[in-house]
Amino acid sequence: MEIIKVEELSKSFGKLDVLKNISFSVNRGEVVAIIGPSGSGKSTLLRCITHLELVNGGSITLAGRDMVKDGVYAPPEALREICLKIGLVFQNFNLFPHFSVERNITEAQVHVLRRSKEDAAGRAKVLLEKMGLSDKAASYPFELSGGQQQRVSIARALALDPEVLFFDEPTSALDPELTGDILKVIRDLASEKMTMVIVTHEIPFAREVADRVLFMDGGAFIEEGPAAELIDNPRLERTKAFLARLSRFGEIETKR
Repeated sequence: MEIIKVEELSKSFGKLDVLKNISFSVNRGEVVAIIGPSGSGKSTLLRCITHLELVNGGSITLAGRDMVKDGVYAPPEALREICLKIGLVFQNFNLFPHFSVERNITEAQVHVLRRSKEDAAGRAKVLLEKMGLSDKAASYPFELSGGQQQRVSIARALALDPEVLFFDEPTSALDPELTGDILKVIRDLASEKMTMVIVTHEIPFAREVADRVLFMDGGAFIEEGPAAELIDNPRLERTKAFLARLSRFGEIETKR
């Protein structure tokens, strides 16, 4: 069952066409990884779907409701309800530095979902335990490692009970030794059948955890398929060249 449907999506910044009639869908419980070179439009696509950028044309449907249809957005109240179905984890954490870890997780629950402070705190406690951060509730972001901050940001996104979780390069701001902790969290979420769309440069991880991989270049998807199939045996020369280049720099090992 489709939970995300994107049709003919376009986005421009001035005269620069960043997204060129993008169409794809994601089924409930599916994990989709988006890979591709820098500047191909991956992050812009996520920002459009999560309503951080306005599209120039096309349609986005989430859980059966139209966020935007043929370039026209839903009314404000309906748009707010639709956006609550979405969680986004940023590459640079975006935590409130003057809030404790617990308050970073409870603030939106109280002010957006209108949960009681007690219920919000209970939800935060459960999520911090899930992230292996039970002892950090009273800490502030500057007291945490990058990996710990990213786990807090994942807990903050999950606290709003989204139906779809988006990740924008979740490990790019981390030291290599901290990357494994974040990838484990995402693996665990995948095993729980959380619907996820992950923009990533971690090709072996995409191969392992994703159901499908979409390869993006020049503002369009040019190849897609089952994760292992696309990464091990891409059909198009452009995809082969991209993966081969990463392989030469030691970032992945491909089967040829």
